[in-house]
Formats: sequence, C-alpha cells, structure tokens
Amino acid sequence: MLTFDCNMTNLVINLNFTSQFSFNLPPLRKMIRLTPLVILLLLLTLSLNLSFAQKIKLRISLEEAIEIAKDQSPSALVAKHNFLASYWQFRAFRAQLLPSLNLSATLGNYNRSLVPLQNSETGEINYVANNNMKNSLSLSIDQNIALTGGRVSLFTSLYRLDQFDSGLPATYNSQPINITYIQPLRTYNNLKWDKVTEPKRYERSKRRYLEQMENITGNVIPLYFDVLQAQQRLAMSSKNYDNTVALYKLTKERYERGMVSKNDVLQLELRMINENLSINDHKLNLDMRMLRLKTYMGYNEHVELELVVPESGPGITLNFDEVLEKAYKNSSFLLDNELELLGAEQEVERNKANTGIQANLNAQFGLTQQGDDLGTAYSNPMDQQIVSLGLRLPIIDWGLGKGRVKMAKSRQELIKAQVDQELNEFKQNVFIKVIQFNNQVEQCNLSARADSIALERYENARQRFMDGTIGVTELNNAQNEKDQASNRFISDLGNFWQYYFNIRRMSLYDYLSRKDLSAEFDKMVGN
Repeated sequence: MLTFDCNMTNLVINLNFTSQFSFNLPPLRKMIRLTPLVILLLLLTLSLNLSFAQKIKLRISLEEAIEIAKDQSPSALVAKHNFLASYWQFRAFRAQLLPSLNLSATLGNYNRSLVPLQNSETGEINYVANNNMKNSLSLSIDQNIALTGGRVSLFTSLYRLDQFDSGLPATYNSQPINITYIQPLRTYNNLKWDKVTEPKRYERSKRRYLEQMENITGNVIPLYFDVLQAQQRLAMSSKNYDNTVALYKLTKERYERGMVSKNDVLQLELRMINENLSINDHKLNLDMRMLRLKTYMGYNEHVELELVVPESGPGITLNFDEVLEKAYKNSSFLLDNELELLGAEQEVERNKANTGIQANLNAQFGLTQQGDDLGTAYSNPMDQQIVSLGLRLPIIDWGLGKGRVKMAKSRQELIKAQVDQELNEFKQNVFIKVIQFNNQVEQCNLSARADSIALERYENARQRFMDGTIGVTELNNAQNEKDQASNRFISDLGNFWQYYFNIRRMSLYDYLSRKDLSAEFDKMVGN
C-alpha cells in the first residue's frame, strides 16, 4: 500500500496495488484549491493503479485461443510480412508492364582541358585548349513489350553547348519528337517468362499465408491441451487429496475400534502424502505449460488464462477423394511443383538463347534541328532515321554452350521425376491423415464413454469403501482407473482437433462450415 500526504490540501491517497484503491478526499471547498501539480499527481497515481492492479483473468475456448494467436502472436506477424514482401514483388513486376515517364538531365557539365588533335596530312598531334560547358534535358515515355522482349520509347530532348574561349555564341540541338525501338533477336525474353510465373508466385504467397495461419493453429492445439491436462491433473490431485483425507480420518476411527488393520491406515496415509506431493508437482507443471501457451499467444505475465474444455469433436467423417480434390485445388503444393517445372523449362530456354548467333535491332525515327537560339533550334526540323543491327556469333566455345543446354535439360528431367514422386507422397500423406482423423472420431467417443464409466465406478467403489465392503487396494485401483480415463479423454480430444486442423491446413478448406479458407488480403495491403 502506498500513501501520499499533500499538506497544502490535506489530500491523502491510499493505493492497494493488489486488489483495490480508495481515496480520502478533502471537503469540496478545499478541492477547489487543488494546484495543477497535485492534480497531475492524482492522474498519475490513477494511471499507475490501472497499470499495476490485479492481473487480468480471461476465460477462453480453443477457438478463441486460436484466433488470438492468429491476431497477435509473433508467428502471425512473420506470416503477414512474408506475404507483404511477395505482394510488393508482384507490384514491381506489374509496374514493368506499364509505361514509365522519365526525366533525365545533365546540368553544368564544365570541361576545361587540352584535347589532342591530329593533323590528317602530317600525322602530327597538337593539343588544343578546350573550354566549354554542356547542358542537356530529355523527357521520355518508355514501354516494355513482354511479347517480344523489345522496348519502345517516345522522347524529346534539348542540348546546349557553350564554348567560352572561341567567342562563338551558344549552340542548341533539339530533337522535338523521336521514337526509338530496341528489339533483341534470338535472345532470352525474361519479361515473357515473368508474365507467366509472377502471378503464380503471388497466388502461391496467398496460399502460403493461409497455410502459415493454419500452422499457428496446429501449434496452439498441443499447447492448449497440455495446459488442459495440467489443469485437470491439478484439479484431480486436489480432489483426490480431499477425498483421501476424509477416508483417512474414517479409516483411522475404524482402526481405533478394531474394524480395520493398521495396513489400511498406512496405505491411506501414504496415498495422502503422495497426493499432496503431486499437487505441488502439478502446480509447477501447470505454470510452465501456461507460460509457453501465453508466450506463443503474445500475452505477458499480467494475464491469467482459464481454459475451457472443448466438447467432444463433431461426428463427421471425411472422404479421401473430397479431401484430395480440395488439397489439389487450394494448397500451395501443386503451385510449388508447377513453378519448379516452369523454372526448369525457363533455364533450358535461357541456355539455348545464349548459344549460337545473337542479334539486336535498333531503330530511331524523328525530327532534329540545330541553331544559335531556341527559336532556330525548333524551326523547320529535319527528318532523321537511324537503323542498326548488331550481331554476335561465337566461333569456338569448345562445346560450352551445348554442354550448358544438355545440363539444363538433364536437370529438367530430374525435376519432373521429383515432382512425380512428391505427388505420390502427397497423396499418401492425405490418405493417412484422413484415416487417422476418421479413426480418432471413434476413439473420442470410446474414451468419453470410458471416462464416464470410470468416474461412476470410482464413486461406487468409494461408497462401498465407506460401507466397509471393499478395502483400500480396490479403492486405489478405481481411483487410478478414473484418473487414467480422464487423462485419456483429454489426450484423444486433443489428437482429434490436431488431425482435423492438419487436414484443414493441407486442403485450406473448413469441413465444418463447408467453405474455402480465406483472408482479407486487400485490407492487409491497404487497398
């Protein structure tokens, strides 16, 4: 408890940080005279009390725990930023398909130097003083052509030359409008391939995000049921201890009357001690498991969780063909394989294009003019046409290009074989998980029934022990069977939901609500 005594106003504030806070306020006429400093102190104290008061207690279900982890866990943040990175990569690809407006300039390019000049008749080299400044400005619209791999540009430019020592006026050279086209011939067209692969990569990133969200679910479930089991074991130990204490007192009275043996008393006393020890062990185990769950969900030590035991799993049976169809349609698996095959094919084409003759066609058409001033530089422009063809032909490469092509084709065949093998393994995995799930439905029903029977049997055995018709050994057996059945039910229930969400992750389909899994991707990217 903290106490602040303010003499100028006789304000006393009593704070209890563990449970409550109270105020002993002065009369109203004195509160009017509160200074700003005291008011600030009051507000600060209230804030501290709200921040450090008793811990927040939350009662959550399995579904709520999963949603909380998907919303605020570190794993959810990683998944989100992985998706955003893929999104901006896709945006960058789309930008390459759109026209771009570019401004380029060279300002104040001053050059004062000696320039070698060779006499064409004598061959003598003389050095001439050079003192000039160049300025240029260009504005262009550029467009990539994915189909051909070419590039077309529409531009206008202005060039100015100042020669300071010659006494000549500044000269201008203008190109009012020009169009250029650059076309690689028999070369690798990267943009064409990107147009095929990048949309698939972006779609894969969406599916991987959903799968990562389901991975979070798969991580929450064992942590959640670990805590449930620890809670249940602690509760059972506490209840068993209380029951054993009551039975110990009853047995001790019967021993004093000569109705039971000393061994029965000692058995119950030993059991009472062991159960007391178990309570301490289960408390520690619960704290450790609860900490792991809260850490994964993004909670701090000020939050206390009370978990709700889920009801028995829904009585559904999954069909292998349906699950496999949804997995092929929704998961990232087939997209992974498709992109691997496209990458191998892309590598073959790249190596083929880099082998043999290569050519580049450059063409420019437009208007140009020069003059001593801007008006002259733009009056009566002349036509200009520039066309060039560049060739490159390796004469001797010692089989380097051919070897690279064969190596790429060999890797392509290897990837095809690996994809076929992975496809078979994927189908087998789906089949196994469907069998596990369908079997677990029956397991949950049986373990729930066994839990109910074991509890009823223990209550019956306890009553018979109190009546004196059975001994301590039979009672202990009944209690052990009750505890085992209860733990088995929680374990089987956890396995049920684990199997279900494993299948949901593989197929990205909710079989309870009968719809595909989705996310608000537009909201995530701010659209």
